[in-house]
Amino acid sequence: MRVLLKASLNTEKANDLIRSGKLPQLMQETMEHLKPEAAYFTLDHGVRTCYLVFDMQDSSQMPPTGEPFFMDLDAELELTPVMNAEDLQKGLSQLR
Repeated sequence: MRVLLKASLNTEKANDLIRSGKLPQLMQETMEHLKPEAAYFTLDHGVRTCYLVFDMQDSSQMPPTGEPFFMDLDAELELTPVMNAEDLQKGLSQLR
């Protein structure tokens, strides 16, 4: 299932990781682990935020997906099922 992960990073923890030079490595490891089809980094309500769209095969992937964000970045996470245009068309075709 295609999932949108929104991670709002704790500013103090992220600042510490930036100062220590560990944030790029952590983000690279995350990208290698999740292999997102899309990754965006921005501010949301004044907080560093990343949006990752990736394929989650099973709900048992939630702990290994979320824990690095919780433990290393003290982040707040949201996981939301999402569709692309093809998924929407497929779903709508099943309505009739």
